[in-house]
Amino acid sequence: MAGIEIVQGDITTQAVDAIVNAANSSLMGGGGVDGAIHRAAGPTLREECRHLRATDYPEGLPVGDAVATGAGDLPCRYVIHTVGPNRHEGQIDPRLLASCYTRALDVAQQLGVRTIAFPAVSAGAYGWKVADVARIALGTVAAHPRDGIDLVRFVPYDPTSCVAFEAAFAGLAAS
Repeated sequence: MAGIEIVQGDITTQAVDAIVNAANSSLMGGGGVDGAIHRAAGPTLREECRHLRATDYPEGLPVGDAVATGAGDLPCRYVIHTVGPNRHEGQIDPRLLASCYTRALDVAQQLGVRTIAFPAVSAGAYGWKVADVARIALGTVAAHPRDGIDLVRFVPYDPTSCVAFEAAFAGLAAS
């Protein structure tokens, strides 16, 4: 499918216009992808997130929503933060997960982003099976208008996750 690719790797090293952060609602960093992005971006990202919390999101970024900041020391221009649903907290509606991808694409389009990289939002610590995340993510992105966005890259970190994304991609392309 044109404009969508899967590349196993580290999302913090992707030379695209924007990367998506699988953030927690505090926007202040954490573990997994969120922590890696904050560490690689440096203190500028934390300051921008602190400002967002003090102004637009005093209660935190809601699940399924997205917001952008600069990228600090990362090789991209923007970080688009989205909060995925946490299965361990009973957030099992796939529409919440799909919203992470649609809202991130909406924000990217508002910024004029032409290339964007996504992690496996909600897989791992948030308890979603990576195969389910891959199916929902790819289906959502394929169905969403991507006007102006030339490339959507999915960047699963480990080989097992990459295989799950490749299988979901093959299934989508075959349908």
